[in-house]
Amino acid sequence: MKPVYVINGFLESGKTEFICFTLAQQYFQVRGKTLLILCEEGEIEYDPVILKKTRTEIELIEKEEDFNPAHLTDLEKLHKPERIIIEYNGMWNYKNARLPWYWKVEQQITTIDASTFPMYYTNMRSLLAEMIRKSEMIIFNRCDGVRDQLSSYKRNIKAVNASADVIFEGAEGEIDEIFEEDLPYDLTQDTIVLDNNGYGIWYLDCMDHLERYEGKKLQFIAMVLKPDHFPENYFVPGRMAMTCCADDMAFLGYACEFEGASELEQRAWVKVTATISKEYWADYKGEGPMLHAVSVEKTKAPKEAIISFS
Repeated sequence: MKPVYVINGFLESGKTEFICFTLAQQYFQVRGKTLLILCEEGEIEYDPVILKKTRTEIELIEKEEDFNPAHLTDLEKLHKPERIIIEYNGMWNYKNARLPWYWKVEQQITTIDASTFPMYYTNMRSLLAEMIRKSEMIIFNRCDGVRDQLSSYKRNIKAVNASADVIFEGAEGEIDEIFEEDLPYDLTQDTIVLDNNGYGIWYLDCMDHLERYEGKKLQFIAMVLKPDHFPENYFVPGRMAMTCCADDMAFLGYACEFEGASELEQRAWVKVTATISKEYWADYKGEGPMLHAVSVEKTKAPKEAIISFS
């Protein structure tokens, strides 16, 4: 079977940039030729140096009717590649694409310019749907000016392909955004109960979206940390977290007001029920999440005392 990688998207959606980036990566410096089939020519050209270094041969197919198994087979016989990349034309209906029977699509990726997505979604929805229906990954680039729309963009994609990985990228790289519908807990509950995974997600999300949690009540199991410089009625309930390895550990927690804080033992395990507000705190160097304990009860250490973000 001949491995094939399909990159599709409308003109100027970032297909060429993505393929150039991929070809330049060390993991793609493999033996044998790569046949790159272009179904349209964009403004960005491929660097001849990278093409030579990666033993990549380019063939242009300008007409949709020429994208057929017989012609594709002829191109393969001409170049004898180990792998094939197809930069597909977004104006050709992907539903009609036909490959030689022995070509196997290893991965299909759709690139989307986030700044023009609403226009294409409104006016060319059927073509867009065919692109993303079987794509494993959807990459939105140029997202900086439309960050407030990314949640709805993701819902639009998931409505067509629920299993696709949706990635958002801006000028500084990938946008690590957590959307409310992706949270592993229900924000509408009277008391939001956080398990191991939920605690880590909540800690990160609370940094960026404190407005989601102001006035809400949380419950979670935590370890007691009592810094020497803290006022009498404050402590930090939190969890040790490992982001990649045992040497990369951090205590994750926010300041908590509790009248009985002085009686708590350092490193003891407690079940905390608390509300959240936005307040100034010196350690934050500004405003941030402040917990106000409704109750703090002694409890057993959880089975998994360390949470992981790996």
